[in-house]
Amino acid sequence: MKPCHPLLPAARATQGGQSTTEFLVLALVLVPLFLSLPLLGKYLDLAHATEQAARYVAFETSIVGPARQPPTAAALAAQVRERIFSTSGAPILSGAGNASATEHPANPLWIDHRGEHLLADPASRIGVDLAAHANAAPASALLAGPHGLDLPAGSEHTGTIHVSPRDVPGLPPFDTLGLSIRRHQVLLGHNWSAAGSTDYARRIEGAGPLAYPIRPLALIGNTVGRLLPPLVLDKAIEVGRVHAEILPCDRLEQGC
Repeated sequence: MKPCHPLLPAARATQGGQSTTEFLVLALVLVPLFLSLPLLGKYLDLAHATEQAARYVAFETSIVGPARQPPTAAALAAQVRERIFSTSGAPILSGAGNASATEHPANPLWIDHRGEHLLADPASRIGVDLAAHANAAPASALLAGPHGLDLPAGSEHTGTIHVSPRDVPGLPPFDTLGLSIRRHQVLLGHNWSAAGSTDYARRIEGAGPLAYPIRPLALIGNTVGRLLPPLVLDKAIEVGRVHAEILPCDRLEQGC
């Protein structure tokens, strides 16, 4: 029979409950971490949806004309709530913006660890700001001015989306975060909203040599085009001639 060390019982007594203490300490650190990581991913997904909404708003404000009046900020806010911030299976209606928020709930992915939605009231947490400024392109731009595409004559359409997800109670620091996600998109396309292919051709042909240098090249091209065809048995080259809206035969129902 081996003799027992006199200090062995005391050592065992001091080690009792050590694993439980280590587990509790690790749990105090890891549990908030495991709860915050999915929440950070949901914030990133919200930021991505906000970026998409800003592009949508800027594009919608740039499409104006005699048959379409510029949409208001309230109408665009209702549209992005239904088309971008709603469920992925929600239908896209031509008359979007008229339905209530209960008919188009927000994406169910954006919930906290307690099951409460980060956008509990989308109408008050998703907003749209619109702005349009004339002569927005800088004078030093390559395509600006009398020798370019005349972009300063158009307008700068800016669509800004701001989303304010609710704070998450009981999970510091998200309980007092006060997060506000803002994204904006700028388009300089209204000046090129032509009426059709003929209008586009007129604008391109009337552009300066930096944008469309066809006129100085036409003289050289037509001269070469008259000299080479007898050698290669081909038709004369017509520099600058463009057939607008010619659909390839392989895209037609009857084929080539």
